[in-house]
Amino acid sequence: MAHENILVVEDEEDILQLIKYNLTKEGYRVTAVGTGEAALKTARQTHPKLIILDLMLPGIDGLEVCQILKHDSATAQIPVIMVTAKGEDSDIVTGLEVGADDYIVKPFSPRVLTARVRSIFRRKAKEKTGELEPLKIREITINPGRHEVLIKDKPVDLTLTEFLILHFLARRPGWVYSRYEIVNGVRGEETIVTDRSVDVQIVGLRKKLGAAGKYIETVRGVGYRFKDL
Repeated sequence: MAHENILVVEDEEDILQLIKYNLTKEGYRVTAVGTGEAALKTARQTHPKLIILDLMLPGIDGLEVCQILKHDSATAQIPVIMVTAKGEDSDIVTGLEVGADDYIVKPFSPRVLTARVRSIFRRKAKEKTGELEPLKIREITINPGRHEVLIKDKPVDLTLTEFLILHFLARRPGWVYSRYEIVNGVRGEETIVTDRSVDVQIVGLRKKLGAAGKYIETVRGVGYRFKDL
C-alpha cells in the first residue's frame, strides 16, 4: 500500500504540511495543491490513487470539485476523503451526496487520517485481487472487482459509498444491521457515524435501483436489511 500517489488539496499551509508529513512518513507519495482549479487539473493529469480534499477552498470549493471528479469517467473511480471544519450532519451528508467516499472533521488526529487512508487502500486492494466474488441476487448482479452493479443486465451508476452499502447488505439477506454497523462495515471503525448520513445514502441507493430498491427494507428502530429470499 505504500508508495501510492495521494493528491492533497488544502489551502491552509499548516494543515497541508501536517497531512503531507504524516502521509510521507507512512511511505506515500504526496502531491499538494491549494485550489479547486489546481485539484481538477492535477487529478486529470496524474490520476492519483486517492484524493484528500478540503471542503473550503478559494474559487471552486471542495464540494464542486468532488462533484466534477465523480461525473468525469476519467476520475470517477478515484476515492475522495473530504476534510472539513464543518461538523454538522448537513455538511457531511452533502459531501457524501456528491460522491465523497469518506470524511474527516477538523481538527483531526494524524493517526485517524492515516487509518482512513489505509482503510481505503485495503478496500481497493481486495477489489483488485478479486478477493470479493461477484454476487447475484434476484435480478441484481454485484461485481466488486469491477465496482459494477447490473439490474437485468443493465448497469446502474452508483457512488462508491452506495455500492459498498448495497454489497454489505446483499451479502447476508435477511440480516438486520444498525446504521453504526453499516458504516463500520463499509468504512472501518474510525468513521464518524451519523444516522442521517446513512439514511441519505439509502434513499439515494433505492432511487437508483428503481423497482429493485424495494429489496432494501427499513426495520423501524433498528436499521436496514436486504430482503430475504
